[in-house]
Amino acid sequence: MKCGFVSLVGRPNVGKSTLLNSLLGMKLAITSNVSGTTRNVIQGIYNDDDSQIVFIDTPGIHKPNHKLGSLLNKKAYNNIENVDVILFLVDIYKGFGRGDQFILEKIKNHDVPIFLLLNKVDQFKDKRVLLEKINQVREKYDFAEIIPISAKKKSNLNTLISCLKKYLSDMDRIYSDEELTNVSTRFIMAEFVREKVLELTRQEIPHSVTCYVENYEEDEKVVHIQVLIVVDRENIKKIIIGKDGAMLKEIGSRARYDMEDFLGKKVYLETYVKTLKNWRDEEKYFLELGLKDEEE
Repeated sequence: MKCGFVSLVGRPNVGKSTLLNSLLGMKLAITSNVSGTTRNVIQGIYNDDDSQIVFIDTPGIHKPNHKLGSLLNKKAYNNIENVDVILFLVDIYKGFGRGDQFILEKIKNHDVPIFLLLNKVDQFKDKRVLLEKINQVREKYDFAEIIPISAKKKSNLNTLISCLKKYLSDMDRIYSDEELTNVSTRFIMAEFVREKVLELTRQEIPHSVTCYVENYEEDEKVVHIQVLIVVDRENIKKIIIGKDGAMLKEIGSRARYDMEDFLGKKVYLETYVKTLKNWRDEEKYFLELGLKDEEE
């Protein structure tokens, strides 16, 4: 049995969370075009007949311009330690830029194999252009493997899994077959709501918005969920609620669809918004967001 831990790293919006979802065949990590969408480290557990691979989705590494950005980078760096393989994702359609080079400098001294995953190859109409871009990045580093993929279209993911198995150890399964992730169902439900907030409001809403499940009751057929959306300013609260509550209703409707798909049950969802008091106290604020450990 081939088993091990594999970390996904890259700039924001290169497709790490999309890749995790595609590999697992389920929506576990939320996605959006908003930089900083992934704020918590999520482990997704892949199982097949002869392997168990624990994929670790990390926040996008970027040049931080606020404390939240620095904390996200720290989370990403901490989760490339003690893994068996690092998957370095690059948006090959945009090309290998300075941000990618910055990340490469951070990870190349780790004594583990580094795969370069060239994502979004499905966007190339002219395959000759794609081959030229691949040849350009070959010289950047002596990567263990270079694999073109499309996380969204699930292209070449079987090749990725086969290559990974060559670098993993022979050992017993780390987790039971029933375990899918390190995060709770409540966390995933809250993230579904946060995804829809970011999806529907886009640039109007800052990174600071977060969501909590305040109540979760489940029986054999139905799940009742209450989700609190926390913001840092009253004007942001008004945007999320929308005229006559229309925006909040749409957020709830879309999130409920994902919840029902994930849980396989009817979901009754209640969402409401609150402004966090004393949010300018950064240490307390980031602790409440779950981005800072109390012992730090």
